[in-house]
Amino acid sequence: MIATINPATGETQREFPALSSAAIEAKLNLAWTTFHSYRHTPWADRARHLQKAAEILETEKREYGALMTTEMGKTLPSAIAEAEKCAWACRYYAENGERLLADEPVPTNASRSFVRYQPLGPVLAVMPWNFPFWQVFRFAAPALAAGNTGLLKHASNVPQCALAIADILHRAGFPEGAFQTLLIEANQVDALLHDDRVVAATLTGSEPAGRSVARASGSQIKKTVLELGGSDPFIVMPSADFEEAVSTAVKARVINNGQSCIAAKRFIVAGGIYDAFEKRFVDRMRALKVGDPMAADTDVGPLATSKIRDELHDQVQRAVAAGGRLLAGGRKIDGPGFYYEPTVLADVPRSSPLFHEELFGPVAMLFRARDADEAIELANDSPFGLGSSVWTRDESEQAKFVDGIEAGQVFVNAMVASDPRLPFGGVKRSGYGRELGVWGIREFVNVKTVWCK
Repeated sequence: MIATINPATGETQREFPALSSAAIEAKLNLAWTTFHSYRHTPWADRARHLQKAAEILETEKREYGALMTTEMGKTLPSAIAEAEKCAWACRYYAENGERLLADEPVPTNASRSFVRYQPLGPVLAVMPWNFPFWQVFRFAAPALAAGNTGLLKHASNVPQCALAIADILHRAGFPEGAFQTLLIEANQVDALLHDDRVVAATLTGSEPAGRSVARASGSQIKKTVLELGGSDPFIVMPSADFEEAVSTAVKARVINNGQSCIAAKRFIVAGGIYDAFEKRFVDRMRALKVGDPMAADTDVGPLATSKIRDELHDQVQRAVAAGGRLLAGGRKIDGPGFYYEPTVLADVPRSSPLFHEELFGPVAMLFRARDADEAIELANDSPFGLGSSVWTRDESEQAKFVDGIEAGQVFVNAMVASDPRLPFGGVKRSGYGRELGVWGIREFVNVKTVWCK
């Protein structure tokens, strides 16, 4: 079902029919024909459209924030901040895209040799619900800057966000076929990936969804970028600023109501400070206010769907049954909406499936480490490798963690965050390819070698 179901109340507010085959065909044709003209659009025009999109996002950020909160439950201040971040990405590529895509001279024995970056064509973006604007704009801004066209298959529970994004880009001046939303079900994606007019795909989401898109795209020899799950470690060593580490740890766990791939999920603390960290962390998690995501003083809103809450609760129960200690929370909150108590688990054994699973909600796991070496070993004992946060003021330890942790990102004395200027992505089962920065704008281009005698 493609519908807006308010997670704070459980009420269905709007339903949308999936596009018919004829409607999908029309949108594919439009994306394909638009690409062949849009790719030649002067850079100044693309930059102006991106700047206009940024202006719209900033001017109407409260309306878009309220829409995000209504559809997936994030707190209103964080939703407004998400709209502002999308504007930042549009401005970054408006101001830097021409430089990032400029011909690159390469000295050879030729009289002239260089690399040229040219767009590929329509790219299908399969996007998740947890950051319903940001996940899309961090693809759309560089893709449109590079001269590609985009087709968005958004999560079925954020259809109004999906339609709003296409409207923003159209109002900003991009041709109608440059970026289109496809209100379709998941079982309609495979046919799109097998269509020759879709030249590449990008997905942010679960491992099963990533495998499905990669499998279908691979059978057609099409480029893919995958940003999948994460079980990010948050490591605290004795030399860290203890108070800042604790307060950031809580924020890093419950950001977006705990529903973020780069939210810290496994807290690995040096033995000498573990007991103090556990007490302070548990106290602060218990003190969080869970409630109406529209209220300014709410810390944690509802989970996005009842199914997500049920799955999270099952994970917690299985962890306790396997021998983990429940230090706080562990219960669904009674009443309307899909609320779950901020929860802390400790000593989850490696034999428990949860040790290697991703927790998508306000549930933290605490682990004790003897030293930096054991902390790195625990951090790397995961099928995921998206982000990581390390807290130490010891420069030799910092170097050891930066070199030793298997992840696409290592943040030292800060929580993990995406930034339009830096590459974003992971290793292992967290996916491949990169978004953002120069690396993101060059993912969906033809890297063309030119050699002139």
